[in-house]
Amino acid sequence: MSMQEVRTTWRKKRKIENPLIRYGILVLVLAYLYLAGTGVEVNADRVSRGLSRVGLLFSGFFQPDFQSRGKYIVEGILESVAMTLASSAFAMILAVPIALGASRNIVPKWVYLICRVFLMLIRSLHVVILGIIFVIMFGYGPLAGVLTLMVNGVGFIGKLLAEDIENIQEEQLEAIRATGASWLKTVVYAVWPQVSTRFIGLSIYRADISFRQSTVIGIVGAGGIGAVLDTAMGRYDYHTAGAILLVIIIMVLVTEYGSSAIRRRIV
Repeated sequence: MSMQEVRTTWRKKRKIENPLIRYGILVLVLAYLYLAGTGVEVNADRVSRGLSRVGLLFSGFFQPDFQSRGKYIVEGILESVAMTLASSAFAMILAVPIALGASRNIVPKWVYLICRVFLMLIRSLHVVILGIIFVIMFGYGPLAGVLTLMVNGVGFIGKLLAEDIENIQEEQLEAIRATGASWLKTVVYAVWPQVSTRFIGLSIYRADISFRQSTVIGIVGAGGIGAVLDTAMGRYDYHTAGAILLVIIIMVLVTEYGSSAIRRRIV
């Protein structure tokens, strides 16, 4: 009596078994992509004009003009550095109490909820939106830029520092509490020693981010080298714009390397 071997091929189970539903989803995705493409008004004439401008921009990038607007470039860089330092210092100071309040293991629940909602609100606003808001409130200039970077920095440092505080060793916290220490002494002797190094690393990293953001918010009028770049682009002075872009790239690389080196030594 012969036995017949039946060979079967294993197939991964489909997440959507019904073929009508699968093809229906595919049709909807393709229709969405088509509508999205038509909504951005892409046409050959517009693309050709854009490519010609790209050529002009790259020609300015490879032939930068540092002389005609050199004074404004230097002033813009110094203003961006000043904005970065001022906003980072204020953000470090303000972020600590907010981070403590946003840590559920050391504060009452109502304080935790208020601080968490506050952090959520300021983190939900993009830095450009914050820049526009402060420019409307205080006018053009570095003041709006400092406030923008400060608020954004408080959200960044506060959120990450609060998570670190919530992950500290509870044994040290309970040991200090067992001595009858006040809340402030508990923070000073049990919480801060465990997160201080992390706080320094976050602050340095935030300063690096703030400098890069200062080049962006200047375009909406919040001061810094971004404002000088926006002026050059508005005048179609691509050679000066290329020089500014080169300076920005060099400064970003320097700050990135410097902040990384400092964090490695400290953290």
